[in-house]
Amino acid sequence: MLEFCQFGAGRIGAIHADNIALHSGATLRYVVDVNEAAARAMADKYGAQVVSTETALADRAVGAAIIASSTDTHADLIEAAARAGKAIFCEKPIDLSLTRVESCLEVAKEAGVPLALAFNRRFDPSFATLQRRLAEGEVGEVEMVCITSRDPAPPPIDYIKVSGGLFRDMMIHDLDMARWLLGEEPVEVAATASCLVDPAIAEAGDVDTALVTLRTASGRLCQISNSRRAAYGYDQRIEVLGSKGMLRAENHRPTTVEAATGDGVSRDKPLYFFLERYAAAYKAELDAFIDAVSSSTEPSPGGYDGHAALRLADAALQSFKEKRTVTLVW
Repeated sequence: MLEFCQFGAGRIGAIHADNIALHSGATLRYVVDVNEAAARAMADKYGAQVVSTETALADRAVGAAIIASSTDTHADLIEAAARAGKAIFCEKPIDLSLTRVESCLEVAKEAGVPLALAFNRRFDPSFATLQRRLAEGEVGEVEMVCITSRDPAPPPIDYIKVSGGLFRDMMIHDLDMARWLLGEEPVEVAATASCLVDPAIAEAGDVDTALVTLRTASGRLCQISNSRRAAYGYDQRIEVLGSKGMLRAENHRPTTVEAATGDGVSRDKPLYFFLERYAAAYKAELDAFIDAVSSSTEPSPGGYDGHAALRLADAALQSFKEKRTVTLVW
């Protein structure tokens, strides 16, 4: 039985706590959160205890730590958990500073503990199937990848102010997907962006609409389309063009019912919220982490993937600000 301590009892933390409870080989032992009421509610629900960071990490019965607290706490908690010998499952990003991420990864490496990054979209059943069939060569060599990721509405301005911006907060998921699907590291990044949804986002120093083009050393291309607004729902699509054909993963909808009448053909809008759209992915990613720890294998995606995605996000931001293509050496 793998016992967890969890940092963070908010929206994402609640998802992870539910998925621990659903796994026959795991249990939640401790909850740590600055919001004592939220921590108490979660602990009471799962028979856990509310304790301090020090108490949670000092308990040798605890084998793993979930870090689902605010971004500014991630790096410190990773280092503390690593030094305590805990396997670590951390929400993205590790930190908003590449230098801080690098020092954090070094601590985890020296401690010899597993570190998984919660890039949950790799575990979405549709996307995972697409990637598997791509790797099996069904459509030949990858030539172009198109990733569409658009939120139904922007998050609160207070969140945007501390999020690190669209490229580091929202697009970082798509940049990880791009690396995964391209099968090669992008060496050129070109970005353009605007603020078309809410002027308050621009006043907060961010953008809400962006396009990024990536190019690998062999010439493979990827285009990522992001927007903080899609009136029709949560838009999550992937298309990969290969030398022998194409693979595509479409939006998920509440039902598959389609109506055809004299007025036209209609069907349900895409699922509205990311917690609904990626419910299966959240469960699968934690199951994969538990399996990796239990079998003493390296979890994936890991710390390097978190670092690489942040490098691409920083390059995209630099490209946008400097109005030029940024070159990366890996």
